[in-house]
Amino acid sequence: MNPEPHLHQQLNQEQEAWVDLMFLGGLGEIGLNSMVFETSDHLVVVDAGIMFPEDYMLGIDMVIPDFSYLRERRDKIAALILTHGHEDHIGAVPFLLKELNLPVYGTPLTLALLREKLKEHHLLEQSELHLIDPRRQLVVGPFVFNFIPVTHSIVDGVGFALTTPVGTFIHSGDFKIDATPTAGEVTDLNSFADYGNKGVLALLSDSTNAERPGYTLSERDIGCTLENLIREAPGRVIVAVFSSHIPRLQQIIAIAAKQGRKVLFHGRSMVTNVGLARQLGFLQMPPEQEMTTAQLKSLPDHEIIIVTTGSQGEAMSALARIALDAHKQIRIRSGDLVILSSKFIPGNEKAISTVINNLYRLGAEVVYHEVADIHVSGHASQEELKLLLQLTKPRYLIPIHGELRHLVKHARLGRSLGMIDAQLLLATNGDRFRFDVQGAQRLTRIEVGRIFVDGKGVGDVGNIVLRDRQHLAADGLFLALVAVDATSKRLISGPDLISKGFVFEAEQSDMLDAAREIILEIISRALAEPTQDWLEIQIQIGKALRKYFFKLLERRPMILPLILTL
Repeated sequence: MNPEPHLHQQLNQEQEAWVDLMFLGGLGEIGLNSMVFETSDHLVVVDAGIMFPEDYMLGIDMVIPDFSYLRERRDKIAALILTHGHEDHIGAVPFLLKELNLPVYGTPLTLALLREKLKEHHLLEQSELHLIDPRRQLVVGPFVFNFIPVTHSIVDGVGFALTTPVGTFIHSGDFKIDATPTAGEVTDLNSFADYGNKGVLALLSDSTNAERPGYTLSERDIGCTLENLIREAPGRVIVAVFSSHIPRLQQIIAIAAKQGRKVLFHGRSMVTNVGLARQLGFLQMPPEQEMTTAQLKSLPDHEIIIVTTGSQGEAMSALARIALDAHKQIRIRSGDLVILSSKFIPGNEKAISTVINNLYRLGAEVVYHEVADIHVSGHASQEELKLLLQLTKPRYLIPIHGELRHLVKHARLGRSLGMIDAQLLLATNGDRFRFDVQGAQRLTRIEVGRIFVDGKGVGDVGNIVLRDRQHLAADGLFLALVAVDATSKRLISGPDLISKGFVFEAEQSDMLDAAREIILEIISRALAEPTQDWLEIQIQIGKALRKYFFKLLERRPMILPLILTL
């Protein structure tokens, strides 16, 4: 039997094979991380994260990626892969699972955190969740995943090597190189190097700290600072930290034990995450070291550490309520030390400053990252990014996870190591790359966007609504109400004028009287006509009032003229 026809057919199939890579979010922004690997028959999604609202997104609770591309290809979707349990990687999963039924893969802590979210959305029973084991391959259609443990500010994070018909992709996950983590595993550089020796088509690498020279400090490096602060504190210590930062929590527990203090975990997410981490063995703490709120009055102040949420000044967080002296169980006392053990996320600076000022007003001493080294990043700095590049030796570098400046700086690091521009694939959300035996080419962009979540509404608030909210917030509202009898053509009541956020009516009686005269003149002319288009008359009143208010005050309130016809 002649094997050549079979061999020829196999070669043709390899030459025709392709893998498309697309980005639904996470490029040019912090958050919304989500990407897609696709072949002719299969599609795999990696992460589905949220972004917290920016200042101009008034009233918005969170932002999720637009999953339209996935909905249109629901029959091809084979899996959702989660790299770790931070909100910017798993926060949008419940919204995706409401629309699409697909298996979800993650490490134990990642899935434990996700289960809590799915419970809130009443999706847990119908969700298909599978554990990732870094020691075993995951085969999904033509995709073969080998997961690689990495160190981050949350434990149980992974990167992965994705073997495809056209080559191997390496995804770094959110990572840093820390030889002495306080919890979780070290970044498995040997595995990254092993794949580098075998050949890597493309490296997708975390860019969050691409602007920072040198190496990111180890989590243990802040231990001395925290220990000194806690040792010298005369009274209670309140530490605000992200509830998912298990390595930081482990350090605080160890310091508390050395200083003879008991620990109170406070805040819903803090209590939940600590419980999950202890169940899974990621957080070690003797039961007798934990205290309850009922013990706050019975224990001496110098034996208490309170670990709470609210390090970003969130309005309803435990720390914010404590700072307003509105917390039922915890009141600030003179001698309390409050430590904000996190960096200020851009956009949260004012809220955090308000909390700090309120704490000082109540008599506390406050320490934050601008005055002491009480936080280290969970992301790799420049030398670590260059080391990963040198270990993996990719044909292409694709910077991911970061604002545009981070992606550009990361690409420049690749250039400094000898990569040429053709090897540096700088992407933004919606970009689509096709990889085949020839290499990579940029295809037509796909439609992507942001979906706003406001309360229980998902996607019902768009840019027009946000623009109206901004208008109302900046200039206020002016309502003019008139009632007319359309049959007898006479004015029944009004104009009644209502101002909200525009002027104080009692102090602007002359201006409001003039506004009434403008409205009455337009209404009188309209009633004198044989026929009336009251919608057009409302538009005329709005134009006239806008012109008048701007000439008088140089303000542009939102004006709503309403004519009721009886």
